[in-house]
Amino acid sequence: MKKAAIVMGSDSDLGKVRSAALTLKELGIPFEMRIISAHRTPAEAADFAQNAEKNGFGVLIAAAGKAAHLAGALAANTVLPVIGLPISSSTLDGLDALLSTVQMPSGMPVATVAIDGARNAALLAAQMLSLCDGELRERLRALREKNTQAVLEKDRKLQDELEKILEA
Repeated sequence: MKKAAIVMGSDSDLGKVRSAALTLKELGIPFEMRIISAHRTPAEAADFAQNAEKNGFGVLIAAAGKAAHLAGALAANTVLPVIGLPISSSTLDGLDALLSTVQMPSGMPVATVAIDGARNAALLAAQMLSLCDGELRERLRALREKNTQAVLEKDRKLQDELEKILEA
């Protein structure tokens, strides 16, 4: 199975990307996490992306806040899919990161999830990897079913509670 990479621009992003790591682990997807800055370590960002395929990666998740050029910097140096994960900051609550990530020039696509949407970034990465891995696709289906059952159980509890309220 190909690995996923979670690359963050700063160690301050770890709290926001933790759920991506937990989701990949839950799905049995091998992954690595790195701190590589598009601005402070541009040569390392380029080298990581240029060698990602050779190093066994199948998808890259790039988490960054503020100017958020990490996803674009990685995408410019690989043909592997890159998922941009905009991180909120105190400046503009992540809107700056979202716009920097989603507004890529023609010919340089970056998939983008919601601000602080780490779990969805991991799920999208898993879906991409599942194109060539039927077992992973089945684990994704099982996770969807588990989520469905959890919502249905919450609805059953709500209906029970509502019935009690209306009987009172």
